[in-house]
Amino acid sequence: MTDRLAFVDVCSGAGGLASGLESAGFSPILLLDNKAQACETIRYNRPDWNVVCEDLLDFLPDEHPECLDVDLLSAGLPRVKSAAAKSRSDSEPELRLVEAAVLLLHAIQPRALLLENLPALGDSPAYAETREFIKEELTHLGYGYSWLVVNAADFGVPQERMQGVLVAIKKPWFDAFVPPAPTVSEHISLGSALRRSMGARGWPEADAWADQASAVAPTLVGGSDNRGGPDVGPTGTKKAFARMGVNGNAFADEVPGPDYVWPRSDDITEMPKMTVDQAAALQSFPPGWKITGQKTARYRQIGHATPPPVGRALGEAIATALRRPPASSRAPMAHRIAGYTSRT
Repeated sequence: MTDRLAFVDVCSGAGGLASGLESAGFSPILLLDNKAQACETIRYNRPDWNVVCEDLLDFLPDEHPECLDVDLLSAGLPRVKSAAAKSRSDSEPELRLVEAAVLLLHAIQPRALLLENLPALGDSPAYAETREFIKEELTHLGYGYSWLVVNAADFGVPQERMQGVLVAIKKPWFDAFVPPAPTVSEHISLGSALRRSMGARGWPEADAWADQASAVAPTLVGGSDNRGGPDVGPTGTKKAFARMGVNGNAFADEVPGPDYVWPRSDDITEMPKMTVDQAAALQSFPPGWKITGQKTARYRQIGHATPPPVGRALGEAIATALRRPPASSRAPMAHRIAGYTSRT
């Protein structure tokens, strides 16, 4: 196998992006997150990984020389606000983290950068100032870059999850970058994803429930740390789950058992609830990846995560570019990618 590439991951959360990059042939040099529970989750699953529990705004790369000159800097950053009416000021904390991640390029000097956020960051007029800042920094440091929008469902995740992605690569390798193509020809429905787990305790109507849950799940939303207990997200998300027979107002401790009678009612309170483990399955975490903590903390980590298959697809595309001879040693290649916005 080709030698593995090295990466540093910031705002790592429960390790969804890092897990995907690992499966794409990258090995982490350092992972950074400011939440103790998220750091515990990563350490539980990968005891050998170097996890630093610290705020990105306080992180000084010079104190961690092992992270300098890696192949990739990645970040699954807290989401900016998506509503068109929101102004830059509504997302100031999130935007400070975006800018801090980009500024890390000066010290770390990776060959590539991967940032994941909401699509609004790449196209909303509210964030034009941030995009201009990013453009100036990347141009100054010699990177070509592309803003992409990917749907996690295109990569086998049973969830309609639109993600804004910034890929920047040092110019000698940037022309070799091609955004990942979908890995599945048909999206996976909620019922297909949860059929087996819904019947794990002998619920006789699990197949019938799965058959009617024939659409892809809506986007799971982790919510704010200041909110109460866990639920699947905003009212619209709860209604979308209700149309597939799921009570999204809370999470169950276990799936229905053999005595549960499915009322097949339009009353959301009578519908079965998902478990937090099932939410992790909808984010396509590997089955053996344990999310640690109490129910609310576990779901928050899951809802905020980048689905690992998306990380893998993006990682493989970046790795392919980085493993090509640099442009200075080969003939020029035009960068023409239909359906994507690319700026160099």
